[in-house]
Amino acid sequence: MSKVLEGLLYSESHEWVKVEGDIAVVGVSDFAQKEMGNITYVDLPDVDDDVTAGEDFGALESVKAASDLIAPVSGTVVEVNEALEDEPELINNDAYANWIIKVKMSDKSELDALMDAAAYTKATE
Repeated sequence: MSKVLEGLLYSESHEWVKVEGDIAVVGVSDFAQKEMGNITYVDLPDVDDDVTAGEDFGALESVKAASDLIAPVSGTVVEVNEALEDEPELINNDAYANWIIKVKMSDKSELDALMDAAAYTKATE
């Protein structure tokens, strides 16, 4: 059973969002990291890159597959988790403690399209 945290929002493509004011902290769900297996590489965007909801901003690679990271919200990347460049397996260790990017949101209403923990749990059963 995958772990789903209350208080986060989830996208259909298995990214999670923690809202901190106008900043969206984005990572991938426990379900996603389990499906992928051992993550060997994280392709990160650059700070100041613009991301668009529903479009890819990077990728995860594992021994099994490569998977695009899909932005759950639009905005500008203000921080990337550089620790993942050297230790991509941190996502396997704890998918929720190891965020991937932080985005200054350009349209907070996009959050309305995301699922809460209960809806995401149902979607991944």
